[in-house]
Amino acid sequence: MLMTPGIIIVAAFFLIPLALVAMRVADGPDGWATYFVILTNGRYFASLVQTLLMSAGVTLTALILCSICGLFLVRNQFAGRSMLTALLTLPLSFPGTVVGFLVIMLAGRQGVIGSISDALFGEKFVFAYEISGLFIGYLYFSIPRVILAVMASAEKLDPQLEEAARSLGAPTWRVVKDVILPGLMPGLISSGAICFATAMGAFGTAFTLATDIDVLPMVIYTEFTRNANVAVAAALSIALGAMTWAVLFAVRCFVGNSTDVAPRGGA
Repeated sequence: MLMTPGIIIVAAFFLIPLALVAMRVADGPDGWATYFVILTNGRYFASLVQTLLMSAGVTLTALILCSICGLFLVRNQFAGRSMLTALLTLPLSFPGTVVGFLVIMLAGRQGVIGSISDALFGEKFVFAYEISGLFIGYLYFSIPRVILAVMASAEKLDPQLEEAARSLGAPTWRVVKDVILPGLMPGLISSGAICFATAMGAFGTAFTLATDIDVLPMVIYTEFTRNANVAVAAALSIALGAMTWAVLFAVRCFVGNSTDVAPRGGA
């Protein structure tokens, strides 16, 4: 009886819609071969690869930046620390379309960077509508989700372990590699997975910026609304969901194994 609400929610919001989307693929002119079509069609495959590379790049960049900033914020007290933390988490309150608009204000045709470059070099530097602009938008959207997890992990680090490593003659890079990074790893892995999944399926920012960039959310939208190619849109949707789910599942397994191994190693 207690499982009934959960079963209803899973069926209503996951299983039934997914089954209906899969049926749309089967009802298409190519049937189940539509999945083969999206892998052999140059545009669809290129959008798939570009989305994967974009999401991986955003995730890696966010992890590096947030690891440095999060560790610094946790271990240092200074005036304006709370304000800086609040500003770093501010994008949590913005939808993707607002993030895209902010990137346009920064690097669009009338943006700040374009105005400065025009004044200095006589030429506007505009990249808001290119892959670099979309990358910045995704990164801006992802930083809050990563830095909060990194700060939570950093607060649990034991400074005595670092002092012990230094007293034994370990250089700074060894302390970071053998003490700090292992302590941050659970937070980095979990937040990195969320960052990757968010970047894979982000639509609002892509819709605002990606006028000439093919990423999967935009290709799905175009095929469904403009080309009325429901079967291909459904196949791309399932492929996108399957890839994201596979990454999240692998992360859950990895984190679970790490959690199981850690107590045995410590014992």
